[in-house]
Amino acid sequence: MTYTPLTDSHLDALRQIVGADRLSTRSADLDLHARDQSFHEPRPPDVVLWPETTAEVSAIVSFANAQRIPVTAWGAGSSLEGNPIPVHGGILLDFTRMNKVLNVRAEDFQVDVQPGVTRIELNKQLARFGLFFPPDPGADATIGGMVANNSSGIKTIKYGATKDNVLRLEVVKADGEVIQVGSRARKDSSGYDLLHLFVGSEGTLGLITEATLKLRPLPDKFSAVLAAFPDIESVIQTVVDIVGMGLDPSALEFLDSETAHALNLDKNLGLVEAPHVLMEFNGSSDADGVAEARSICEANGATDIRTATGQEERNKLWQARHHTYETLLRLHPGKAQQIVDVCVPISHYPEIVAFCAQLMAEKQLLGYKFGHAGDGNLHMNIIYDQSNPAEFALVKSVNALIVEHAIDLEGTSTGEHGTGIGKRTFALKQHGAAINTMRLIKNTLDPNGILNPGKIFLD
Repeated sequence: MTYTPLTDSHLDALRQIVGADRLSTRSADLDLHARDQSFHEPRPPDVVLWPETTAEVSAIVSFANAQRIPVTAWGAGSSLEGNPIPVHGGILLDFTRMNKVLNVRAEDFQVDVQPGVTRIELNKQLARFGLFFPPDPGADATIGGMVANNSSGIKTIKYGATKDNVLRLEVVKADGEVIQVGSRARKDSSGYDLLHLFVGSEGTLGLITEATLKLRPLPDKFSAVLAAFPDIESVIQTVVDIVGMGLDPSALEFLDSETAHALNLDKNLGLVEAPHVLMEFNGSSDADGVAEARSICEANGATDIRTATGQEERNKLWQARHHTYETLLRLHPGKAQQIVDVCVPISHYPEIVAFCAQLMAEKQLLGYKFGHAGDGNLHMNIIYDQSNPAEFALVKSVNALIVEHAIDLEGTSTGEHGTGIGKRTFALKQHGAAINTMRLIKNTLDPNGILNPGKIFLD
């Protein structure tokens, strides 16, 4: 695909849409939008715009399409696969000024929002109504970014991913047309499911300018269980038993021995340095759930079990999961982290964990394994020296081996971080001939290829 270089006349036309104060070609602004939280190669845009209305987004995209200028959407920049990096330069739309909570429909358990509002800010405002938006990717991502990437996280086992919590979207197509997909109704069997076509499309099919989200009542009770086991198989059997008993945990997490060791060093938590399962329960039957979970852990050979009731005690236990990334940064100053993100059927979880451990030993690398065991989603943070080209290449090759093995186990190359730049290589292996249908959809909705080029598909 060939794109038109940005000229002064293009910039003048864009200023007519948003004004001079919401357009920048300053190096500081361009560099700020050149990379996300990943370690993919940065690439600055040619110009950054801060739209405030759907009409402005429509006008910008329509102009860019006519001129063949690439357009990339930007939220909080918290993504981990280079999803919003403008690899072909062009126009970057920073949605942080479109950050309003438009309408809380408490009686329908719904809220209308603009894409730039962040998850934490949204839930602060919803708390006044005793409601919350459940998907929790950890980072304070924008809602637009979460929808575009289909974010999930620790609450997925109970509440689902972002795709399960979106009812309606307002989308600007590549030609500037504004369309509504989905509805406010809780179910809808009318026509093609365009709503879920745009959810997870990473800004390659259209730009989200408004969303209607499902809400849930805020839990009034919290309980947590943290249990150590002699091996991974016991952890997974516990996970299967917890789910099979219908205990309905709101989170079901895995930590390996190395991660427990790191948390002890950084947080002085006094954890047994063994594989752990960490679970949370919300609701009126918390006490029963914790008791049954404890019994299951004991039956599967748990060597150490800790329980907590109430939010404050629960929060202490959750330090063992929420602060893992920051802990590893502190323990390995100056080092980079390659964050692995794969997902397999739960029955194959021990195999993918063992495969990762074997690779780390063979390649003499240090990797910390943890993840959303209840979903079969495994993360591993591999520590390396990014200034060492050979070590960097080794880590990349190891990540590729893990991803390919996950696909061979009937899993996916990415459980929740999206395809972006980093997982494009594996799209054909995972999807086979279906990748041609995806390209057909892309070419139909964005024939000039201006929307977030260089993502999902190899060029």
